[in-house]
Amino acid sequence: MRDAIALDSNRLHRLQQTPLWDFALAFYAKPGIEEACLTLQEEAGVDVCELLLHCWLYSFGLEAKPSAFALQREQRHLWQRQVTQVLRTLRRDLKASAASNEPVAALREIIKQAELLAERENLQRWQAWVWETPSGEQRVVNASEKSSDAANWLRKQLFLRQGDGRSDGSIKCHKMLLQALQTLTGQLDPH
Repeated sequence: MRDAIALDSNRLHRLQQTPLWDFALAFYAKPGIEEACLTLQEEAGVDVCELLLHCWLYSFGLEAKPSAFALQREQRHLWQRQVTQVLRTLRRDLKASAASNEPVAALREIIKQAELLAERENLQRWQAWVWETPSGEQRVVNASEKSSDAANWLRKQLFLRQGDGRSDGSIKCHKMLLQALQTLTGQLDPH
């Protein structure tokens, strides 16, 4: 097993050559990824931006250091609740009216674009957190799991480190969620 503490600078350098937004767009376009992300978002309350961050890091053989990650996760989830989810709720609430009202449909499209911009901003803030590490602080480490167990690794990143009262048992017994995790990790480039 790789050393989970000593950071491989080559991996970090390769990561810095691929912006998170670019990775997210390319990854999300792969077969099954959109559906898997939406399943995890709707059925398990997963923050898709955080999910994409973990996938981005893992594709370069890295993961977020739990002790450094907690505060940033809280800040990013606050953004999601106060900005992105508000826009998403508005967009969804207007769906029925938009079907028969052209001005409402246009408004709904503008809100959809604003929601996408809010997600992009959140991803850029995640990226800045990874790239702009203060001297002496280590925010990412070499991934501790082998690529053959990537679905389990991603499950741990999303659910075991939450500290928000969610039970890991709920993800273990839900076949649809496990399939979504396997779809995601099956499309990740091996590091």
